[in-house]
Amino acid sequence: MIEVEVRTPERCAFLPLSGEIGERCRSLGWMSGVLTLFVPHTTAGITIQENADPDVTGDLSRLLDRLIPWKHADYRHFEGNTAAHAKASLLGSSVQVLVEDMRPKLGRWQEIYFCEFDGPRTRKLWVSFQGYVRDRRTGEMLG
Repeated sequence: MIEVEVRTPERCAFLPLSGEIGERCRSLGWMSGVLTLFVPHTTAGITIQENADPDVTGDLSRLLDRLIPWKHADYRHFEGNTAAHAKASLLGSSVQVLVEDMRPKLGRWQEIYFCEFDGPRTRKLWVSFQGYVRDRRTGEMLG
């Protein structure tokens, strides 16, 4: 397992991860298998969504804000970030992605997004790989 540091710029942000995850796969020799990406936070999540049009993540953010406003009379959580907890719960804390030829195997328009709902912060992303690894010294495939 590896840990990736993610710095989020604002309260709500969808940060693309596929490029960095692909670089990690290549540098570690992760050839073919399955990645599990896990966000160990209760006010951030992860999702796979369209990357061709930036309006998609903007629309999702605005939709989540309408569904779950930052302030509401019913919220009781003393930290004042109930909305962030609810949004993270809806999106989830993990995704699995196939790896082929040392790259995440995503659809044409897909991107892996780290979803911040209580930023800005420095966050963690845990990445686990199961599959075949190319030994950097010998080039041999290990599995």
